[in-house]
Order: sequence, then C-alpha cells, then structure tokens
Amino acid sequence: MTTSGTTSFNLDLTEIVEEAFERVGSEMRTGYDLKTARRSLNLMFADWANRGINMWTFEQGSINLIPGQATYNLPADTVDLLEHVIRTGAGSASTQADLTITRISVSTYATIPNKLQQARPIQVWIERLNTPRFTVWPVPDNSQPYVFVYWRLKRIQDAGNGVNTMDMPFRFLPCMVAGLAYYLALKVPGGAERLGVLKQQYDEAWQLAADEDREKAAVRFVPRQQYIGGGT
Repeated sequence: MTTSGTTSFNLDLTEIVEEAFERVGSEMRTGYDLKTARRSLNLMFADWANRGINMWTFEQGSINLIPGQATYNLPADTVDLLEHVIRTGAGSASTQADLTITRISVSTYATIPNKLQQARPIQVWIERLNTPRFTVWPVPDNSQPYVFVYWRLKRIQDAGNGVNTMDMPFRFLPCMVAGLAYYLALKVPGGAERLGVLKQQYDEAWQLAADEDREKAAVRFVPRQQYIGGGT
C-alpha cells in the first residue's frame, strides 16, 4: 500500500466546531451554534495569551527614534515585547551595531531624577495599555539616528468565519478542539456530564502542545563577576 504523499491536513472553523460539538455529545444545527462557538474560541485565544509564550506569534519590528521624543506607540495587537535593542549606524555593514537596552519597571522609571536628559537610550519602560507603548531613557539626542528594534508577541488572529483556518500551526489543532469542547460543555444542555473528562483532555492537550512549543537552542549561563573593594 502507498501513503497519501500529502502533509497538508488542517481544519477550517466549521470543522473545528463540528468536532467539538461531537465531543460534547451534541451537534451544530443552527447559525447561533456557530456564533457561540466562535465567541468561545476567541475567549480561549485570549486565555492562551495569558498562559505563556506562543512561539508562532513572534514578530520582529523596528521604530525610528526621534530626537527629543521619549514615548512611542507599539502595534495595537502587541501582547508584550520579548527582546529589544538600540541599533546605531543602520544599513551599513561597517557601522551597524545593536546595543543593549534594559527593560525597567514603572517604579525604576519614576525614580529617574531627570527624565528629559538626552543621550543614547539605555533603558526602556513598557506600558501594556490597550494601545501598548514604550518610553526610553535617556531621551534620544541628535548625535546619530537611533532605531528601536524589538521582537514581540502579537495577538492570535480572531476565529473569523466558517471557511477560515486558524492562525496557528497544525500541532495545536488537538489542543484547540479539546479546549473548545470544554468551553461548549459549559453551555450546551447536558454538557456538564462530560465536563470533568473534557477538562482533563484539554489540560493534557495544552500541556503537550506547550511543552513542544518552546525554544530548543542550547542555553548557557555565565555568572557576572563583581569585586568589592580593592588593594592588594
């Protein structure tokens, strides 16, 4: 016997909802069933943003810093920033350099005596508002162009309509279906009878997917050497 020769299996929204309803012991019959399932999916995606790092939502971006301006808006669908640097001499192999900029808390930023001091930025305070933004310190001066380069986590795209596939790798399909079945069991008449089993299946599927969806590069820890005092 021969194999299929394809590796393109995926599910659109309608198929995901149908599978989830079947696990609850019901079936999708009306347009409202699809609507309520789509709402549950979007709520579940919001919950996933709180559970940890979803690696398929990584995205690199950059913002040109303006002399004298300390605060800048990030894209509205930003969940958080993972890494960030200040780039100088951008665009030339002989001059471009990415320099460390340290993330600080609001408490640390509040204690800075002169928040208008201008120089190359070395610290950044990130405000996770409805429209996220960041503030750098010192305020950029006009000695050279500075670029704030960042790697961010962005929101998972909405569930969409019945023909859309989901904004995630196929590896998360079992977890997504298990999670939606659990959410639907909270609402479907008679679903409470399977609630415990569906919750267990969802937790196991999430753990498997989350454990696999991680950075697999080698990690090396180097202690910082500091010396107190001097003399011989």
